[in-house]
Amino acid sequence: MTQDSDLTRLTLAQARDGLRAKSFSAQELTRSFIDRVAASDKLNAYILATPELALEAATRSDKRLADGDARPLEGLPIGVKDLFCTSGVRTTACSDILGDFTPTYESKVTENLWQDGALMLGKLNNDEFAMGSSNETSAFGPCINPWQTDDKTPLVPGGSSGGSSAAVAARLGLAATATDTGGSIRQPAALTGTVGLKPTYGRCSRWGIVAFASSLDQAGPIARTVRDSAIMLTSMAGHDARDTTSADISVPDFEAALTGDIRGLRVGVPQEYRVDAMPSEIETLWQQGMDWMRDAGAEIVDVSLPHTKYALPAYYIIAPAEASSNLARYDGVRYGARKPGADIDDMYAQTRGAGFGEEVQRRLLIGTYALSAGYYDAYYLKALQVRRLIAQDFEKAYEKCDVLLTPTTPSAAFALDKAQADPLEMYLNDVFTVTVNLAGLPGISVPAGLDANGLPLGLQLIGKAFGEEELLRAAEVLETAAGFSSEPTEWWNAS
Repeated sequence: MTQDSDLTRLTLAQARDGLRAKSFSAQELTRSFIDRVAASDKLNAYILATPELALEAATRSDKRLADGDARPLEGLPIGVKDLFCTSGVRTTACSDILGDFTPTYESKVTENLWQDGALMLGKLNNDEFAMGSSNETSAFGPCINPWQTDDKTPLVPGGSSGGSSAAVAARLGLAATATDTGGSIRQPAALTGTVGLKPTYGRCSRWGIVAFASSLDQAGPIARTVRDSAIMLTSMAGHDARDTTSADISVPDFEAALTGDIRGLRVGVPQEYRVDAMPSEIETLWQQGMDWMRDAGAEIVDVSLPHTKYALPAYYIIAPAEASSNLARYDGVRYGARKPGADIDDMYAQTRGAGFGEEVQRRLLIGTYALSAGYYDAYYLKALQVRRLIAQDFEKAYEKCDVLLTPTTPSAAFALDKAQADPLEMYLNDVFTVTVNLAGLPGISVPAGLDANGLPLGLQLIGKAFGEEELLRAAEVLETAAGFSSEPTEWWNAS
């Protein structure tokens, strides 16, 4: 056994193998991460650390490892986005309206992870109720990207899963849970040089995850490698009778799908993703991605997704409409914060006005308007029709190809506060990712290069429904070809 701070440099797969080989103990591994988390306050990635719980779980894992009774994730420390309910541990969705809400139950995804032996280092920052693309709307303050440019300007880590992406990039956990409603796993992964996997809608249970938009939300992992993402998804996924949208299908061993062979795979390139004013370095990286896949034996084919231009408008009607319904439960009566009022209506208004942040209020107003009498048909119903057309675009594209290759984001990480003055500018960060959610498909972002300022850029692969095995196999080949090994300078480390 050895006490080694370099244990945090291991990938999840390497840490798993090292624990089973008894190269180090689960307690040693966990303490290494606890120390890094304690020295990372400047990043504000963790809004609640749980070191005692982590060490207790590590002690139990060491016993199982010694007895030869190791589970798939035995003794591996991870972070949990604050959208996942965790029994006995405060869960707020990073909103004041939930106050110090402490669930008495566990989300299905985290329950699966704990049953497989993983342990929790703490709860991670996110945009309030997952509404944002920069992690600046959190009631706990913004999370900061571990990556910096030479001028030291604080950068956003992406959102809403900014705490998850920052934690993985800064080696504050082997992996992290995240959620993706319009790109909130893939976009922050791209901005932090990590791997973000959004599974097919229904692959992971939504039970016990604080809802944003029920027909779009999907849990998935952010990790350092494609292999780590595959390992995490194998444990996170599974049917859950408590979630009526949970798919009743078997969960394969996603790690076993990583054969490294994509010869004959047809990789589609959607022409509509060549948007105006896209930086030339992203266009160049996209072309490089095509070359990498072709060199590995894949066939590159042009495809068309003609309704892509309507995706963002449709998304920003459907998602706020569903949010207005889901967030109606936060009324100050049953749980969470309450503000006194002259009567019950005034109490509702005072509580929601004080408890919800500006961006959440904006989306609730948009959603309520879209669902109101006289506007439902004109807005919400029309958006649903566009959504169907977008899904049909993908169905037709997959007649010609097996996966799609696109950029993940229209730019690298941007400065804190840059886009807050113009919400529409912030919404454009999801231009390459929202179509995947509208169609219910799996997508993954893989770090593929650096921009002129030395910041990470990602490439996105989009798969067929429940085609995660093929998607992950292609992603690992892309990852290998890119050979991305850059890391941020540890300016934040207070130790």
